[in-house]
Amino acid sequence: MDFDGLSVDQAPPITAPLRFFATAPLFAMLAGFFILFSDVATLSSRFAPQTIAIAHAVTIGFFSFVMFGALVQMLPVLAGVKISKVDLVSKVSYVSLLFGTFGMVFGLWFGLSKLLLAASLLLGGGFLLLIIAMLFAFRTVVHLNASIRAMITSLIFALLITILGVHLLASYGIGKVGSSHLLFANIHSVWAIFGFAGILIIGVAYHILPMFYVAPKFEPFFQRFAVLVVVVGLLLWLIFNLFAPSYAIVAKSIVASLFMAFAILAWLKLSARRRKVSDITIWYWKSAVIFMTLGTVSWVVNDFFDEKYSVVVSILIGGGFIFSIMSGMLYKIVPFLVWFHLNAKGYMTIPTMNEMINKKVAKWQFALFIFSLFGFVFSFFVVQLLGFFALAFIISMVLLELNIISAVLIYFKTIKTKPDFDMSMFTMKAE
Repeated sequence: MDFDGLSVDQAPPITAPLRFFATAPLFAMLAGFFILFSDVATLSSRFAPQTIAIAHAVTIGFFSFVMFGALVQMLPVLAGVKISKVDLVSKVSYVSLLFGTFGMVFGLWFGLSKLLLAASLLLGGGFLLLIIAMLFAFRTVVHLNASIRAMITSLIFALLITILGVHLLASYGIGKVGSSHLLFANIHSVWAIFGFAGILIIGVAYHILPMFYVAPKFEPFFQRFAVLVVVVGLLLWLIFNLFAPSYAIVAKSIVASLFMAFAILAWLKLSARRRKVSDITIWYWKSAVIFMTLGTVSWVVNDFFDEKYSVVVSILIGGGFIFSIMSGMLYKIVPFLVWFHLNAKGYMTIPTMNEMINKKVAKWQFALFIFSLFGFVFSFFVVQLLGFFALAFIISMVLLELNIISAVLIYFKTIKTKPDFDMSMFTMKAE
């Protein structure tokens, strides 16, 4: 691995990101159980409360927990910035997001308005605390590289979609859904997928692919303009939707073209990596770029088809692209954190990163996950099979959770033993 450019001395406590990572698959399991007890006719409407509940069990419960857990770790390490009181911020935001997500999902599923109002406050508070703390931390950055610019931009989009999300959820809570609700919901979802998650993935990929896979770096031209193109495309998409909806496909094409270019470059970088050993995370990355290509093309042409196929687009982009990237990141980042923190404490005779994850379990988990994704799309045509594919998805998430927990347990079991070296002698005492 290439650790060039990392500020490892500023890493936060390991529990700060791990609590987010270990919780994320649990929400994915919950989404799977909801799908199991749903029907295709209901899920065909993207604005049905049940559909929104399932979508946010995945997007907030899984995606956001993984992404913000990763940001808690990566901002100090990759960007060299220190989040003030990071342990306290991560604990408070974690609890707020945990109960807020449960409140939103169950409130929508069972039509509990008071629970939705409480969830809007908890989610808004949890997200705003994390986002503002992270944006404030960037004030000390002197040199803005491509990854840092992408992180800042994605957090700005996260701030905007949080405000929109709180408004939308509170509207459900008070039972007053205005005429602008549909427009706000579209902005919220598109900016969340491409503005927050998409830009963050691109920015992180600049570091992750060379660091973990010893792959060639992305071209300077792409690093310089990729995020700008996405931002311009998303702003044009908003303007066209407000004033000239028939031209929105132009802006969609701009955004889609950039992400397809990223998909091609990521595939080429992974294929040209110096460390040719393949593992489950390579499979996840390559499947992600394939799904992203299919999903972005489907998103562009979706306006010409029935609304129910927008859920299929969400499966391709959200499930195939973002979910795959998040799962692959978990398989790399969690073992890396365990190995890194144990080494920093003086433990040398510990399992390697590859030994912390059960490879057979990971392969089964990947196979079941991809199988369930294709199955969810197929279920729109053969509705009787939805429950079968939901079970496959649930089992996949159980296996993912088991692999994460196994790595975490290695850490907590090891720190109960005596280190190989006393690292306290290398720590300067405060005067």
